[in-house]
Amino acid sequence: MQEREIQFHIKCQKGDVGRYVILPGDPGRSEKIAAYFDQPHQVASNREYNIYTGTLLGEPVSVCSTGIGGPSAVIAMEELAAIGADTFVRVGTCGGIDLRVQSDDVVIATASVRQEGTSLHYAPIEFPATADFTVVTALTAAAKKLGKPWHAGIVQAKDSFYGQHSPARMPVSYELLNKWEAWKRLHVLASEMESAALFVCAAALDVRCGACFHVIWNQEREAAGLDQKESHDLEAAIEVGVESLKELIIADREKKTK
Repeated sequence: MQEREIQFHIKCQKGDVGRYVILPGDPGRSEKIAAYFDQPHQVASNREYNIYTGTLLGEPVSVCSTGIGGPSAVIAMEELAAIGADTFVRVGTCGGIDLRVQSDDVVIATASVRQEGTSLHYAPIEFPATADFTVVTALTAAAKKLGKPWHAGIVQAKDSFYGQHSPARMPVSYELLNKWEAWKRLHVLASEMESAALFVCAAALDVRCGACFHVIWNQEREAAGLDQKESHDLEAAIEVGVESLKELIIADREKKTK
């Protein structure tokens, strides 16, 4: 596509967003996340993209919702990067897989299983979907500092929500069930829908990206008869995501002065 002053989908231009951006899925979460910024204001809202900008530690920061799944998430990343953003933290929800992961925990992704299609348009399947090390470091530091229950490790990204939750009724049940068993045996922590696409797109764009997730529930704990509840309170994951931006801002400033 030809270069545009105002980006095609997010309806933003240079100067509208900060270098550091949090990426939730739900457009309704943008305002909630922006409330953690200093002097937040809405920049644009179009389709699933609801964008606010404010400051943290005096640095411009933004939040941009992406909707559900990889295709819309990488559209946001592409257009945000085109107008100056270079550091992204996905803050969203997930379902636990490993039995150690419980509702209300925060899962920090170090890498993602590429069981989705979007990343194939950026890199061959042999290329790993890994989070940026500096962002992972900031996320783990933030979780420790805030005293939140957290896990760091590999997550699975898929394209079908119901392919995970009703795999037996799918015509490709043989593949879904067998691969899910593999993820369990490999101690994959959780399942979600955007991280692999974002990590690979970030590598292609040469920008930084990490992700943290609120655990809504863990179907494997439920199947094992372990105590299990359903939680939709994302406060801990949001706080970890916002605090990680502060960690990154401080680290980047220290690096610049050396």
